[in-house]
Order: sequence, then structure tokens, then C-alpha cells
Amino acid sequence: METFGNDIHKIIHGDALDALKSLPDSSVDLIFADPPYNIGKNFNGHIEKWKTEEAYLDWCYQWLDLCIQKLKPRGSFYVMTATQFMPYFDIFLRKKLDILSRVVWSYDSSGVQAKKYFGSMYEPILFCVKDKNNYTFNANDILVEAKTGAKRKLIDYRKAVPSVYSSEKVPGNVWDFPRVRYRMDEYENHPTQKPIALLERIIKASSNEGDLVLDPFSGTFTTCFVAKKLNRNSIGIELQDEYIKIGLRRLQLADEYKGEKLHRDVRTFETEKTANINQTTLFEPNGTYIHG
Repeated sequence: METFGNDIHKIIHGDALDALKSLPDSSVDLIFADPPYNIGKNFNGHIEKWKTEEAYLDWCYQWLDLCIQKLKPRGSFYVMTATQFMPYFDIFLRKKLDILSRVVWSYDSSGVQAKKYFGSMYEPILFCVKDKNNYTFNANDILVEAKTGAKRKLIDYRKAVPSVYSSEKVPGNVWDFPRVRYRMDEYENHPTQKPIALLERIIKASSNEGDLVLDPFSGTFTTCFVAKKLNRNSIGIELQDEYIKIGLRRLQLADEYKGEKLHRDVRTFETEKTANINQTTLFEPNGTYIHG
């Protein structure tokens, strides 16, 4: 394993199981885990597919147990996986933690969809805590519009003095955030990047400034990026070099990696835009060519 950064923001380059074992028990305030889903995604040439479902679940149970060990008594744990594996996670975790919410991250998709069954348009998230009577939940930091009060102005006649419903509320358990697409400003070269808005809601709700946030499968390091933005501390664990480079750059922890200067890849449409700008500068506004 190799470690980068400092006591405020740390990146661990190594296997998730080994890295988790190296962390002190009961030291983390919030964990967000977005592991490989065992559905054959290509992560920079590494196909994440276990030989059997049992082998995948056995591996998952190991890191789930380690995450629980690292969580503080008042800590919160958000975990994702594919829809077909979430029931196993749920049954496993409900014996060890209190599951407060089963969240659906819903999104639209214009890509190829199933034709002989109902295609999946969401990903599940479990929100768990060690102590359901003592945990962080900053409701006022994540309020959203309550349309009943804000737009429809309906009256709540159950109150002693009937009045309009509140215009704000804590979000329900169906979250509509767009998936990260190629032309978005936040896009990084990763097949399963999670949106900044999703992590903002989680980190705001379940941690405070100065708390420690851990992501054992960091990928594009969005969790750590948002944690830094919101004045939390962070630890990100990642196995692959290409994604370590993204993390070092996004967290501004290094300018180079193994002698390579770190920079964001230029996307094709950005190259085309630059070329068009360069071409138009060769002409006067009226279209007359400028002789060099």
C-alpha cells in the first residue's frame, strides 16, 4: 500500500480489504461505499466479474464487516450495490446495524434499454447507523421544496389553527439526480461515476464540519472531493493507478504521479471547440483572411 496526502485528506493506494484493516477501529464518522457491482463493468481494462455470485458476496461481507468496525458509535454508513445484490446486503446488515432508510437513486437514461423486461432506472442505497437513538442527521441542511405548500398552497386543517403546509421538507427516499454524462463539467473518465449532488446530500445530512468521511472504493474520488468542499476530512481508498491520479488532481494533493504531470483529459468536443476558435481568429470579423 502507498499513502498520499495528509491528516486532513488522505488517499490510500491499495486493496480495499488491506487498507480498511490498517485504519483504527471506531475512527470514522461517515462511510459511503460504492463497490464494484459484479455486473461486468470495464474499469480501465479490469473487468469486475467474480466467478460466482457466492464469491462476490463473500468478498462483500468481508469489507462490510470491516466498515462497521471502523465506524464510530454515532457513525453513519451508506452503501450501494446492484439491485440484484442489495437484498443480500440488506439481510446481512440489518443484523448488525439499524437500517433507517432504503433509498432509491432514480435517473433517466436515453441509452439502450431492455426490450423483453422492465429495464433498471435506479440504484439502491442503504442508510444505516450503529445507534438509532444517537447519530448525526442535519435535516435543515438538506431541505427541498415541498410542493404542497410552496406551489399548491394547500391548507393543513389538522392543525389547531389551519395554515398552509410548509414550503420545505426533508427529502423522501426517492432521489432524482442525473447520472454523470460525458459533457458535464464534473465528468471524469470512469464508468460508474456518482454525481456531486448525490454525495452533497449524504455528506451534509450525516456529518459535520471536521468529521472524517471514508470511501473504500473511491473511483473518481467524488466523495473526498465533496468532503473537502464541505470542510470535512476524508480518506479515499483506490486500487488502480488511473483513478489514483484523478484523486490526487481533484483533491489538489499532487501535481504529478510517477513522473507524469496530472491534468484533466481533454474531451473530444472541447478539442473541436478549441479548433473552431483558433480557426476563426485567422479571419477579420467580416471574414477577410488575416495574412501572417
